[in-house]
Amino acid sequence: MAQSLIQRRREAERTRVEAYELSLRHVSQRTRPPPDFENAIKEARRGFEADILRDASAWKPQLKTRDAARLRLGAARYLFARYPVAEHLEQIWIDSAGLSRDEIMLRKRWYVVAAGGGSLYAAAAAEWLSRKEVHAFLNPLGKVGFEAAIWQAIARSYATDPAVAMRIARTRITQTQRAQHRFWREVVRFFCAHATTVEDMDDFHDYLADCHRRDPEYTLKGRSLVSLGRQMREWHRDLDAIARIEAARRRAEAARNRAGGLAAGPEQSEDRWPGAAIADWSWTKSSKDRAKREEYVVVQLRTAADLVAETRSMRHCVATYATKCIAGHASIWSLRRRASGDVQRLLTIELDTRSRAVQVRGFANRPPFAEECKILQRWAQARGITLL
Repeated sequence: MAQSLIQRRREAERTRVEAYELSLRHVSQRTRPPPDFENAIKEARRGFEADILRDASAWKPQLKTRDAARLRLGAARYLFARYPVAEHLEQIWIDSAGLSRDEIMLRKRWYVVAAGGGSLYAAAAAEWLSRKEVHAFLNPLGKVGFEAAIWQAIARSYATDPAVAMRIARTRITQTQRAQHRFWREVVRFFCAHATTVEDMDDFHDYLADCHRRDPEYTLKGRSLVSLGRQMREWHRDLDAIARIEAARRRAEAARNRAGGLAAGPEQSEDRWPGAAIADWSWTKSSKDRAKREEYVVVQLRTAADLVAETRSMRHCVATYATKCIAGHASIWSLRRRASGDVQRLLTIELDTRSRAVQVRGFANRPPFAEECKILQRWAQARGITLL
């Protein structure tokens, strides 16, 4: 007997329900794993067993989270903390990505000491912070990270306006290496005395970092924001000039490679042009007193940075001769005097392709002095140079 449409629908529905119930009997529901308290305790105590205040086996946390980082922080609080501490000290238990092992242990040590009620200054921080600064570090203004809290604390020891310290804590100064702490402390002190914006301080950061890299004894004493800004703009102009010279050098190198049938590639590129096939020269003026001995050197300038530095120091336009040097139509040389650890630039010399000194100029394009001419004659005789 034929089934009606309603009967067929009911039969199909029963079939689907039976299939679904059968599938449930073959699938077990996954249960969420319980919080791993034991591992959290193990990670928190590693390296600090001597500082534990409470019995680890007695920890009965009322934590709903299963996040390993939060559990680790909870374990650290239980094991080491007598008192609550600021969030930037606790962050190391939650996230240590990008930090070296030594830095991780240092930050954990600072937490253990501070949370345990010990003297952070005496136990760990005296190398970088004064007692007053340690107090400011433990009680920061606003929400800051670990490094920002350090530099905010230093700034608060110099600035009378808390807003200045808070601005400094938002600059790139907080990203500097701990090994350069002494120099950047001086920078912070300068910006506390010469308040400016976060953007301006970040602009100065790259310039000051380069100054310190080139001269580890570089200091901000006697400088103002105006003079520093002028020097920074000159530095940027130098960088632009170097970039233009380097671009010209790369184009010339590519043209030479094409002419020689060579494939251009970054691995073939150097940061200097070939220059003249003449060796650098030096001569030491005899003196019985070694401390008063003077050494004269003549070195060839074969990079964009060398030319621009010579231009800046000597106040002339020798950097504009870069194209001639790159093309091999000229070479530029610098006569310098070394004495008592100092180096003084005396003359800039241009040689043509026939090793003739076609131009010799001192500071601000002055002509050479008589004593300098005698040194030049020694160099010319030693290297086969013709002085015009």
